Amino acid sequence: MKTPFGQLTYCSNIHTGEDWQHHFSELQKNIPLIKKNVCPDKPFGIGLRLANQASIDLSEPQNLQTFQKWLADNDCYVFTMNGFPYGGFHDVVVKDNVHAPDWTNIERVDYTIRMFHLLAQILPNELTEGGISTCPLSYRFWWKDENDLKDAVETATQNMLLVVDELVKIAKETGKILHLDIEPEPDGILENSAEFINWYQNILMPIAIEHFAKKSISATSVKEIINTHIQLCYDICHFGVSYEEPQPAIDQLNSLGIKVGRIQISSAIKVDFTTDTEAKLKALAKYDEPTYLHQVVALRVDGKFDKYPDLKQAIDNFEEGKHTQWRVHFHVPLFLETYGLLSSTQAEIIKTLAIQKATPFTNHLEIETYTWGVLPASVQVPLNESIIREITWVQSILEI
Repeated sequence: MKTPFGQLTYCSNIHTGEDWQHHFSELQKNIPLIKKNVCPDKPFGIGLRLANQASIDLSEPQNLQTFQKWLADNDCYVFTMNGFPYGGFHDVVVKDNVHAPDWTNIERVDYTIRMFHLLAQILPNELTEGGISTCPLSYRFWWKDENDLKDAVETATQNMLLVVDELVKIAKETGKILHLDIEPEPDGILENSAEFINWYQNILMPIAIEHFAKKSISATSVKEIINTHIQLCYDICHFGVSYEEPQPAIDQLNSLGIKVGRIQISSAIKVDFTTDTEAKLKALAKYDEPTYLHQVVALRVDGKFDKYPDLKQAIDNFEEGKHTQWRVHFHVPLFLETYGLLSSTQAEIIKTLAIQKATPFTNHLEIETYTWGVLPASVQVPLNESIIREITWVQSILEI
């Protein structure tokens, strides 16, 4: 929905369906009820997540026309899409496979281009900007040494530029400005704002200048192209797990002219280990589930950090008195600040949205809570009630 601080929605990755008919049936069942509760009198924006198969299905003209008619009939529209998970995201073991195929693989390129062509057709005529989020190049631990990692980064970057070529064409043909929103995540090749900025300036931009020089495009024009079509997805949960303060990160991005394509409004688990250590570790163990990756960044008493690729490894290697705090990549509900003995990074959401209210730095706000089905029963409520509560909580923070 349109707000004074940007378009606000939630990501449909919470709804099941890896093929289009299944996912569309979930949208038909859930979206009208959610809209009725959060914006009954104005159009409702959808953050559309399409798996690869769903993107192929929706590319069929009849399916696309049916969807466009349904959007119009229900006073809904799509302005942003989630292109991070390529395959299964529900009722399967996802873990590090959420990155597969990564940006070293042409399948990721084809999928993303297909998604952008769909977005160009779905995006309302009155909106000229749309974005698609994607994985941060690849999963760091898939590469055996620094040379392999360097080669992966270069290949991934070159492949992203194939998408940029398409976005330039779409802009010329339709006037719609579409951007690929890179989403740093713990244990991705790009984990935080510093790594994203380093890649953007020192790897992406030089490779792009060389790529577009073959088309006789000047370096100055290339910088404008890249700044327009490659942007950052600021996932508050991910940046919170990395202990990043939002204001310095956003200030640096602004100073460098690097755009933020969207804020993903999400919350992580935070554990204070200065008291009740044994009880908190026992409470945290309930969140060790087999579906998603739950990376842990642990703050040591000496101010340094330890990192664990998943919650089980962190728990198995726990040492009394070593850490003062853990932050866990687990997209817990936004509206809860505490979970019994555990807490959340909700404060990071409040700080980030305060910055957006004071000086908006993006046009897209997307709520991304997708772990309802794997949460402990004590914090679960019916799905639609959960989504409505998330949206109304964000509306209250934005005071809209």
